[in-house]
Amino acid sequence: MNVLAYNAAMTLSTLDWFLIGAYFAVSLTVGLWASKLTQQDTRSFFLAGGNMPWWLLGVSMVATTFSTDTPNLVTGLVRQHGVSGNWAWWAFLLTGMLTVFVYARLWRRSEVLTDIEFYELRYSGNAAAFLRGFRALYLGLVFNVMVIGAVSLAAIKFGEIVLGWPGWVTLTIAGSITLTYSALGGLKAIIITDFFQFSLAMLGSFWGMFYILGLPEIGGLSNLITHPNVTDKLALLPDMSNPNEWVPVLLVPLAVQWWASYYPGAEPGGGGYIAQRMFSAKNEQQAVAATFLFNLAHYAVRPWPWILIALCSLIIFPELTDIQKAFPALAADKLDHDVAYAAMLTLLPPGLLGLVAASLMAAFMSTMSSQLNLGASYLVNDLYHRFIRPQAAQSERVTAGRLFTIITLILGGGFGLLLTSASQAFNLMLMIGAGTGLIYILRWFWWRINAYTEIVAMVSSLFIAGYFNFSDSDLEGWQKIVVGTLLTTIVWVTATYLTPAENDQTLRNFVNTVNPGGPGWRKYPLGDATVPWPVPQAILCMALGCIVVYGCLLGLGHLIYGHIEMGSILMGLALVASFGLARTWK
Repeated sequence: MNVLAYNAAMTLSTLDWFLIGAYFAVSLTVGLWASKLTQQDTRSFFLAGGNMPWWLLGVSMVATTFSTDTPNLVTGLVRQHGVSGNWAWWAFLLTGMLTVFVYARLWRRSEVLTDIEFYELRYSGNAAAFLRGFRALYLGLVFNVMVIGAVSLAAIKFGEIVLGWPGWVTLTIAGSITLTYSALGGLKAIIITDFFQFSLAMLGSFWGMFYILGLPEIGGLSNLITHPNVTDKLALLPDMSNPNEWVPVLLVPLAVQWWASYYPGAEPGGGGYIAQRMFSAKNEQQAVAATFLFNLAHYAVRPWPWILIALCSLIIFPELTDIQKAFPALAADKLDHDVAYAAMLTLLPPGLLGLVAASLMAAFMSTMSSQLNLGASYLVNDLYHRFIRPQAAQSERVTAGRLFTIITLILGGGFGLLLTSASQAFNLMLMIGAGTGLIYILRWFWWRINAYTEIVAMVSSLFIAGYFNFSDSDLEGWQKIVVGTLLTTIVWVTATYLTPAENDQTLRNFVNTVNPGGPGWRKYPLGDATVPWPVPQAILCMALGCIVVYGCLLGLGHLIYGHIEMGSILMGLALVASFGLARTWK
């Protein structure tokens, strides 16, 4: 079977190449067509004019989080830790639901162009200006290059194994097409193209899964889940009798990681491209609906094709040496468990292989385009226009955005060539943001948090992450996150009380604009005091929303495993919670 896989990688059929080429052509055509719908001003370029429908925004959010590295990350987790290893990112649903029911409306009311512009709405003085400029440079360039690098790494591995292309060739072709429509049409072109790309990506995922399950070596779903290579990887929850398993896999993500770490697409309190899509919605209700759709599709539906293919890979390529033998041309520094997903795709027949290859390129390009536009929005609106060229006209800012898009793409692709595994990039990003997340949650509801709080938290987090990642520490990865979070939190809470509060006028203006309410703003009352604070009800909706999504996720898993009774109970629980959610939110 390994020899067959190797040969498949080297002999893509004419039909496969035709489908891949057709995808590139259609994607470019759709992107260019959508770009003609965009007006050439910064609000249209970075926020699609602020009038996009909820369903299109929700799909765009899911498309952005589905890149070539996502199935690679899931495959690596399943092969090394079992299905339950996915709680490392499943736990971020709590962040997502908090954003849906608490923060989506607040972000929409702020009426800022970017979530970094928020700093000078919430804070004041030189510290707020410094924070805005520094975060624009850090998130728009440094952090964004890391994200694009992680995405590029997966495309490089995919190109080397499936297409037989050197990594730089894959990045050059896909990146050039992505750059064309994202630089010309801005966010509207990206969102419209995302819909086409996501539809193709999901079609490829499910079709490829069904074909691989039907291979003689797999023998169908029932044989897969009873195979000795797979049975110890199936658990949806870790072994609760073994603290070495359930503490890092389940407890830390659910108790600490979801609120403590800043991770793209799951920022505590909302942010990044999720906030950008919310700013692009027609109104508050549409922003909430879009974000809920994203969380439901992202966590409950999308992972299962990747999980099942990862389980199948344990039969075809049980060890890394099997992958190495099958793909001797694969660079040694790119060999890891995450590459098994691309290796499995080489088993697909002509035509289907081309379709799945095109679908993964679609996933890569949708994420790249969103990250490029988001990073450019920070660099233009919050750095260039705010500090370098305040008098810059709309056309000049759009031109600057296109230039920053090109620079970020080149740097991100170069960084991707240096990385080795999806988990490496995932853990690095978690560690860098550990301890700062709670600030992004509380700054909306506690007047005492100030600009110095965020500056101190950001600097201390970077130093602590650097120490843990580049020293000879004996701590496990999860221990580094917990200790880093604790140390960073102690530092920023102390700094909050040792530094002066923001001036009253800034805080009053913030309350008048956003109206967050709650006991943290008693000094700054607004409106009718008899109206109840909506956050407790929103927290209840958050809990019900988590039950809906986790019920669907785990219930579907049990049904796939053939546990009909447990699967039905969990799906029924999700249905009941959905009725409760509808009534409570209404």
